[in-house]
Amino acid sequence: MKSPLLSLPGAVPAEGVDEGVAAHYGELFREQRALADGAGFVDLSHRGVLTVTGADRLSWLHLLITQHVSELPAGQATEALILSANGHIEHALYLVDDGETVWVHVEPGTREALLAYLESMKFFYRVEVADRTDEFALVHLPAGSIAPVPDGVVVRETAHGRDLFLPRADLESYASENGPAAGLLAYEALRVEAHRPRLGFETDHRTIPHELGWLGTAVHLQKGCYRGQETVARVHNLGKPPRRLVFLHLDGSEVHLPVPGTPLHLASEGAEGRKLGFITTAVRHHELGPIALGLIKRNVPLDAELVAGDTAAAQEVIVEP
Repeated sequence: MKSPLLSLPGAVPAEGVDEGVAAHYGELFREQRALADGAGFVDLSHRGVLTVTGADRLSWLHLLITQHVSELPAGQATEALILSANGHIEHALYLVDDGETVWVHVEPGTREALLAYLESMKFFYRVEVADRTDEFALVHLPAGSIAPVPDGVVVRETAHGRDLFLPRADLESYASENGPAAGLLAYEALRVEAHRPRLGFETDHRTIPHELGWLGTAVHLQKGCYRGQETVARVHNLGKPPRRLVFLHLDGSEVHLPVPGTPLHLASEGAEGRKLGFITTAVRHHELGPIALGLIKRNVPLDAELVAGDTAAAQEVIVEP
């Protein structure tokens, strides 16, 4: 779904899974600084929007996801995962209940599979699940923003900013009144700085929540049964995850950023040494320079000097080994 905001001056389209919105509007670092200062907004209208209605919506979702939502207060934002039977991450949900409806936004390209799964699990519960992506566009306001929220618009407020479920027909008029727009690259740079994982970027087919630090934000360890819970409990109580998410400061003298999937090795062994992990997301930050997130083997020493391809990478701990 192509955003009308791609017609704004300087807009350069994003590629890959983020196709349909702007990567930037011609001034990447200015856009980052604006977001960091609480100004502007980010067009995330390529993300999927689902709603769950009905008297059993919260108790039903509580059975399916990793988060405790059976008594979720209206207006309180949360996030959750849906796992496979083996505990691997399949979906990431960012949700809020407005008192009558649970509003959910998800990664682009995942809503169809998620909707099909939710529909298959309705059974006798009094719930209705709907794909509202054609009607509503997600807009992100950064933390500290004083931009007004239009009447009637559902807001999901977190420490990182506010997500607005804006009627898609109002997207252009909202942009004209609440600019400047910041592109997805600016949003991603602040996401990496905040150590926040993203489904499909920091995850692969075997990722479990413990590896990414999602236990602290998207998993409730004392709630009842859900698919994949046995793996979550076993690794948390009896073991350690095989990998851990790490924050990396990259050598700023390199012209090109390492692409996702670039192998990580010990600097002393170089590119011919043992593969210890890989880059998941690499960005240019307006203050920190080139930075990245990566997944590495749990037992890699915390002080180990790494290289991503030919680029030196100094690690900071996100998930303890």
